[in-house]
Amino acid sequence: MTARPDEIAIIGAGLAGCLAACFLARRGYPVALYERRPDPRTGTAERGRSINLALSERGLDALRRIGLAEQVMADALPMRGRMIHPVQGEPQFQSYSAGGDRAINSISRGALNNALLDAAAALPGVRIVFDHRLVGLDPSDGALSFETPQGTVDAKASVVLGADGAGSVVRGQLLASGLLRESVDFLDYGYKELTIPPLGGDFALEEDALHIWPRGTSMMIALPNPDRSFTCTLFWPNEGAGSFAALDNPLAIERHFAEHYPDVVPLAPSLVDDYQHNPVGVLGTVHCIPWQVNGTVGLLGDAAHAIVPFYGQGANCAFEDVVELDRCLDECADDWAAALPLFQRRRQENAEAIAQMALTNFVEMRDKVASPVFQLRRRVEHALERALPDRYVSQYELVSFSTTPYAEVRRRVRRQHAVLGAVAGGAALLLIGAVGAALSRGRRP
Repeated sequence: MTARPDEIAIIGAGLAGCLAACFLARRGYPVALYERRPDPRTGTAERGRSINLALSERGLDALRRIGLAEQVMADALPMRGRMIHPVQGEPQFQSYSAGGDRAINSISRGALNNALLDAAAALPGVRIVFDHRLVGLDPSDGALSFETPQGTVDAKASVVLGADGAGSVVRGQLLASGLLRESVDFLDYGYKELTIPPLGGDFALEEDALHIWPRGTSMMIALPNPDRSFTCTLFWPNEGAGSFAALDNPLAIERHFAEHYPDVVPLAPSLVDDYQHNPVGVLGTVHCIPWQVNGTVGLLGDAAHAIVPFYGQGANCAFEDVVELDRCLDECADDWAAALPLFQRRRQENAEAIAQMALTNFVEMRDKVASPVFQLRRRVEHALERALPDRYVSQYELVSFSTTPYAEVRRRVRRQHAVLGAVAGGAALLLIGAVGAALSRGRRP
């Protein structure tokens, strides 16, 4: 297939780009999906860059709409809660839901991407082009230039969608043209992956949990894989004591893990090699405005609103973007000049809400989950959910197990907390009054 000027060009054949290609092809659009990398289905994954996904209801809702949920979930590993690993003592399990029956799902990013690539390639009107790195974009007419192994290639599209991740070239082209403003808030933290292999042919840790080693200012997490291994991710400061920069030789690495992660050391025989050779990834939040220009160029997923991964919602949020864009095209009768601005109005507040919740959850995961006060609060929340079904629902359940818009989740949780605060305050006043009355009676002659 060759380029057609009426094509919808999607830049980036990652998760959001492939899903968008599937949705648009179902609407009858010719779609060109451009990817700078070689075909990932035929190559080797980049070392230390897998980061498993926690697929939850928002992502599953999108996959159901294209008939792919059942296939993807066949290799999913449900995680019903967090397993908290202290430095000393036994791990403690914290259920995600009040009934203990709901789960988020550990999914291989690469396997999910390949399934979506296959689904897009099977649809009529979709052509997927690899080894094409975008180097030029004219928003006025959809003209595109790519660097390829064979030289520069020019193409044209009626609409261009940037689904090319946090470092989006499409966003960069719009920025260079003075058509948008952006800010990127980087954390002083990075991430690095390690591996816990199977032990005796089975999982070395409980397979139905997301494992967390909270250490105050840093943490490690581990998600299960279908081959019975675990992908571990360190989230550590970049500089200072206990940082990635501080551990620069095998002895220092071994000592640090023996002190802070003693239960991991015997389970990770390649720990030092993984640590020394796997790269440190960058963590940050992308803000930009607008997300579209002239109804002909738009941004989706991380390209528009990359977030930190601490709520497990990056891919889920991007998938929800695609569902919302499809809905906007329906409502606007496929008028892109109307649909893209509508899409931004509907999604921007929600993207900002989950970005803030993800940052807040980082503090919770690395520090608060080990606190007795936090654990008591979670038990109280679950008791309220059981006592007041559908009336009181925790933030985590609303984010992970519903499609309630993120901004509405935040508003609802604030209302719930305000009511609980008022009730608790009233109860405290009644208790103080009762104690005061009892003491007064006790002082009577």
